[in-house]
Amino acid sequence: MSAEVKTEAVQPVRLRSLTWTVFVPMVLYGTGAGAATPMYALRALDLGASIGLAGVLVALSGLGMVVADLPAGRIVARMGERGAIGVGSALGVIGVLLAILAPNLWMLAIGMALNGAAGAVWGLARQTYIVAVVPAADRGRAMSTLAGSHRLGYFCGPFLGAVLVHGMGPSGALWLQLVTTVLSGAAMVAIPSPDGDQVVGGHTLRSVVVENIGVLGTLGSAALLMGAVRAARVAVLPLWAAHIGLSASATSVVFGIAGAVDVLMSYPAGIWLDRRGSRAVGVPAMVLFAIGFGVLPLTSSILGLGAVAVLLGLANGVSNGVIMTVGADAAPDGRRAEFLGAWRLTHDIGMFAGPLVAGAISAVALLSVSALALAGAAAVGAAAMYRWFPGAHHPHLAQPDPTSA
Repeated sequence: MSAEVKTEAVQPVRLRSLTWTVFVPMVLYGTGAGAATPMYALRALDLGASIGLAGVLVALSGLGMVVADLPAGRIVARMGERGAIGVGSALGVIGVLLAILAPNLWMLAIGMALNGAAGAVWGLARQTYIVAVVPAADRGRAMSTLAGSHRLGYFCGPFLGAVLVHGMGPSGALWLQLVTTVLSGAAMVAIPSPDGDQVVGGHTLRSVVVENIGVLGTLGSAALLMGAVRAARVAVLPLWAAHIGLSASATSVVFGIAGAVDVLMSYPAGIWLDRRGSRAVGVPAMVLFAIGFGVLPLTSSILGLGAVAVLLGLANGVSNGVIMTVGADAAPDGRRAEFLGAWRLTHDIGMFAGPLVAGAISAVALLSVSALALAGAAAVGAAAMYRWFPGAHHPHLAQPDPTSA
C-alpha cells in the first residue's frame, strides 16, 4: 500500500469570501436548472411519451447521479475540485444538447442520464471544497448558503424560463440551462485548490464503503428517503399540472413562486442547523413533505396546486443543506472525497427511485396514488431522521454513532 501524502493545513475562511468563487456561480447553475427541470417532463410529452413514461424518463437523471457518485469521489480525489468541475460541466453541456436536439425518446433519455452524471460530479466537488475551507462550527450555514445559492437560481430560473418557453416551447428553458452551465462551470474552475498538490494513496472505494457501512446504512437510509421525495417533487408537480390542464408557462410560474419560499428559508435553516442539529431540521422537513404530497390529489386548480407547491417548497427550504452537513460531519479524515461520494450515493439512489417509482405507479394506477405513496415515504423518513440524526446537544459529529437513538 502506497503512503499517503499529507497536505498542508487549510486556513478557515469567512463565508463572505466565497461569494464570487462559489455562491454566485451556484446561482447561475441553479438558474438554468430551475428553468429546465419542470420542462423535461413536458419535453418528453412533446416527443410522444405518456404521463407514466415521462416520469420514468425524468428519473433517468437520478440514475445518472447514482452511476456517477462513486466515480465522482475518485475524480475529485485525483483531479481536485477544479478539474472535477470541468469534467462535470462538459457532461452537462453534452446532456442538455442531446435533450434539446432529441428526435426521439431514446436520445432524450441519454441526455437526462448525462445531466444526472454532471450533477453528481458538480455536487461532490462543491461539497468537498466547502468542507475543506469552512470551520465545522459554521458548516451548517455554509452548506445551507451553498444550497440556497442553487435554489435562488431555481427561483429566478422558472420566471426567465417562462418567457423563453412562451416563445420556443419547453426547449427554450433547456437553452437557458446550456448557457448557464457553461458560464458557471467557467467561473468555478477558477477556484483555488484547498488542498494544493495531493497524492492519493492506498484507499479504495470498496474499503471506504466497508469501513463506514454502519453510518451509510443508518444515516444513509434517511438521506435516501429525503432524496426520493425531493426528486419526486419536481417530477410529479409538473405532471399533475398537465393533468389538471395548466399551460407550460403557468407551470413555470408556479415553480417560481414555490422557489421563492425555498430560497427565503435557506439561511435561517442553516442557522437552525448549526444551533439545534440536523434532527431538528430534518424531521419537520419530512413531515411537511408528507403533508404536501398527501393533499396534492385534492387540488384541481392553479391556486390549489400553487398552495401545495409552496408547502413543498417550504419543506425543501427547511431541509436546506442538512444532508450535505450530516455527510460532511461523518466524513473520515484522509478519505473525505471517497466517503462523500458513497454518502451522496445514498441520497441520489433516492433521487433516482422517487420519480421512477412515481412514474411506475402512475403507469399502472393513478398519479394521485403516486402522491400518496410519496407521502408515506416522507413519513418513514421523518421517523428515521428522528432516530439517527444528531440532535441539539451535538449538532456536529465527526463520526456519528449509528446505534444511537
